[in-house]
Amino acid sequence: MVRISVDVMGGDIGPQVVIPGIAKALERHPDIRFCLFGIEEQCRLLLEQYPKVKDASTFTHCELAIGMDEKPSQALRRGRGKSSMWMALDAVAKGEADVAVSAGNTGALMAMAKFCLRMMANIERPAIAGIWPTLRGESIVLDIGATIGADANQLFDFALMGGAMARALFEIDRPTLGLLNVGVEEIKGQEEVKAAGQLIREANFDTIDYYGFVEGDDIGRGTVDVVVTEGFAGNIALKSAEGTARQIAEYLRAAMTRTWLAKLGYILAKSAFDRLREKMDPRKVNGGVFLGLNGIVIKSHGGTDAEGFAAAVDVGYDMARNGLKEKIENDLKRYHADRPVEGAASSMSDGI
Repeated sequence: MVRISVDVMGGDIGPQVVIPGIAKALERHPDIRFCLFGIEEQCRLLLEQYPKVKDASTFTHCELAIGMDEKPSQALRRGRGKSSMWMALDAVAKGEADVAVSAGNTGALMAMAKFCLRMMANIERPAIAGIWPTLRGESIVLDIGATIGADANQLFDFALMGGAMARALFEIDRPTLGLLNVGVEEIKGQEEVKAAGQLIREANFDTIDYYGFVEGDDIGRGTVDVVVTEGFAGNIALKSAEGTARQIAEYLRAAMTRTWLAKLGYILAKSAFDRLREKMDPRKVNGGVFLGLNGIVIKSHGGTDAEGFAAAVDVGYDMARNGLKEKIENDLKRYHADRPVEGAASSMSDGI
């Protein structure tokens, strides 16, 4: 049994998306038990419409929900101990749940998660890892928005955590890993990236196959299982890929409806277009994983629908079932060296 705590009030729409999404996830994983946290008067009638969710859940009333536009510091002060977001995280901290899932404000969720769960030993900065569709299948990219300007030691830790996540998600013993750079040559790139590459190479991981530097187009190709970068570049890459996918979809839609002959061609090739739409559907890869915390936290896109939220729950389920936290802890104990932090401290972003 996997126990998942859910911030029912999180996201642009809240319970109207979250509860149907939980229902979809429960159909796929009947061994999940949910700890739901929300404002009772907004959730009661919806839960009555989904009796299987109600039977598989405990519900705890909370006083308030964190707004999508609240600053992290404001949300932490206002919501500590009484918001649905805090209470979902606190269930993991208390051992009452294995993973927390929220579609709420990213910056607030990260701030609360750091305060409530604390960072793992020897991890200075967290990372958000995203699942990326590629020509080979799927890859993991981190960081996509938590730590801006990571130094070499932090990139080294991101590599450890990303490798552990790949083993948990893809169930492979030795995932390939690359550092995102402006070129594959060793002389190119920022000093921090080059130094991180040297640290990873010298560590000689037996749980990671270090590929070397990769470029932006390698992400979509699926050249490696894990792509490591700092949060600024990772977030821009994520948003660029999402925008490009929407752009291509609009181009196709316009082309297929321009003439009657094009419409006929669309009808004849409908199954192929359906497969393409399925491949490009961002809901299928929804769910960023917060890494570096003493607990598993999954961040769903705030504007997703029920299918997308169910996908985020699926990610949490896989991470808990396959021992993500334990894999990261074991790798940190084996490979983390007590090196002084180089350069200035990184700043936290307000969320992706």
